[in-house]
Amino acid sequence: ASRSPSGGPLLTPSQSLDGAGGRRSGDITIGYRGSYTIGREAQADAKFRRVARITVCGKTALAKEVFGETLNESRDPDRPPERYTARYYLKFNFLEQAFDRLSEAGFRMAACSSTGTCAFAPEQGGPADDKIWTSYTEYVFCRD
Repeated sequence: ASRSPSGGPLLTPSQSLDGAGGRRSGDITIGYRGSYTIGREAQADAKFRRVARITVCGKTALAKEVFGETLNESRDPDRPPERYTARYYLKFNFLEQAFDRLSEAGFRMAACSSTGTCAFAPEQGGPADDKIWTSYTEYVFCRD
C-alpha cells in the first residue's frame, strides 16, 4: 500500500476520511415521484398523495452506512461497496425521516430539483374539473 508524506496510507478521493470520526466523503441523492390533484381554478386545497417510494442513488457503502436496515437492496443485491447504484429504495415513505438520517450522518443538502407535468386533463377524458399532476423531485446531499 502507498503511503502519504505524513506516513499514513494514501487514499483515493472516494476513500478520503474527514477529521470527525473517519467517515467517507461522498454524495447521496434522494428521489421520489408524487402526484396531486388541483381542482377548479387552482383551489388552495390541492389533494396530495403520499410518497410511494423514496429512491436512493450513491455509493453502496455510504447508503448502507446512513440507512442501514431500512435500505431495500432487492433490486441490486450484490453491488460492491465502492460502486454507485441508483436502484436502492427505502423501506419507509417519509422524506423527513430520510433527511434526519442524512443530517445525523453529517450530510448537508447541496441541491434539489423538481419537475411537474399534467398527466390527465379533461380534454383527454379525465374528470371535468380536476387536473392530475405528477412530479419527480431529487435532493442531493453531500459530506466532505
